[in-house]
Amino acid sequence: MTKANELLDELMKDYKNPEDLIGDSGLLKQLTKGLLERAMQAEMTDHLGYEKNAPSNKKNGNSRNGTYTKKVKGDFGELDVEVPRDRDSSFDPLILPKRQSRFHGFDDKIIAMYARGMTTRDIQAHLEEIYGVEISPTLVSQVTKAVQEEVVLWQNRPLDDVWPIVYLDAIRVKVRQDNRVINKAVYMAVGVNMDGLKEVLGLWTAETEGAKFWLRVITELKNRGIKDIFIACVDGLKGFPEAIETVFPDTQIQLCIVHMVRHSLNYVSWKERKEVAADLKAIYSSPTVEEAELHLEEFEDRWKTQYPTISKSWRTNWERITPLFSYPPDIRKAIYTTNAIESVNMSLRKVTKNRGAFPHDESLLKLLYLALQNISKKWTLPIRNWRAALNQFSIMFEGRMPTL
Repeated sequence: MTKANELLDELMKDYKNPEDLIGDSGLLKQLTKGLLERAMQAEMTDHLGYEKNAPSNKKNGNSRNGTYTKKVKGDFGELDVEVPRDRDSSFDPLILPKRQSRFHGFDDKIIAMYARGMTTRDIQAHLEEIYGVEISPTLVSQVTKAVQEEVVLWQNRPLDDVWPIVYLDAIRVKVRQDNRVINKAVYMAVGVNMDGLKEVLGLWTAETEGAKFWLRVITELKNRGIKDIFIACVDGLKGFPEAIETVFPDTQIQLCIVHMVRHSLNYVSWKERKEVAADLKAIYSSPTVEEAELHLEEFEDRWKTQYPTISKSWRTNWERITPLFSYPPDIRKAIYTTNAIESVNMSLRKVTKNRGAFPHDESLLKLLYLALQNISKKWTLPIRNWRAALNQFSIMFEGRMPTL
């Protein structure tokens, strides 16, 4: 330790400002370059079996053949490193393998920035500003392209037999197709497993959001191993519940209250939105279905003349709304989409808003997959009061709970 400290003192004797240590020609870069080159020379000695300039260097038919310069990128910026080579080109250094021009961890930084919605231009500017490293758009594409294989494996992974709750929804994203920009629907399924933990089950893209495509999604989920879903939370898309019941006839359909409210408020003037929203909340926050019906009648008496479409919509979908009232207040939160898929959608919109349009579906799914990996890191705890929810499920869905 004493010798190490003496060495550090010797190295730092000319230190005057941070640039001397971490600048382009600073001590850290010089040390990194020197250590890399010495390590590769040591690896070459081990590869050939003799020291440099040793008399036995001709016995094995191979020998040193000078060096070549390789530009390496990393947190320290860019370095020109002299890599040793041998006559028969069989030497491949472990510390800096052939065809590798970036240190381990550098690609991870690019992927992390990409996953947070930064554009290729943003990533280029950030790396140059922080690390003094210039990268090309092609490099960003190459690094993130490696993720595409992960996406395919993830999208086709087997799923558990039983899912107590599955949320189904779609968001709109701009994608280039046939030399024009179109709005595509990205379908998403988020499930809550038997442990009360959320998990994204898959992503799918289509030009329009329709019950026919949702039928394809539900069928794929079944083909990947799902045998039963207790509750499916969906928006008010026509034919959506029927598409689910075609594949899982025993599944209870719960219309998303958030979508119902949002759809209702589309018909309301800004001046009266607050009042209408409060009256709608009185309906869906009622402790019992009987009280909810009373509040719905009160809503009709007050607003039917001005906004007849709203009360008609709630009446039409009432059978799909009322399952919510079968559960105690704490359990309702477990099946309430506000805290589940809506928050996921909001996070995904944050990472896609900087993009004018995605060049193709693969690029879109790649970014959403990476963003979801970040989002799901926070899903480490089960839904609150999940044990109580399971007890309710065991009664309501008797005989369908998996045996432990």
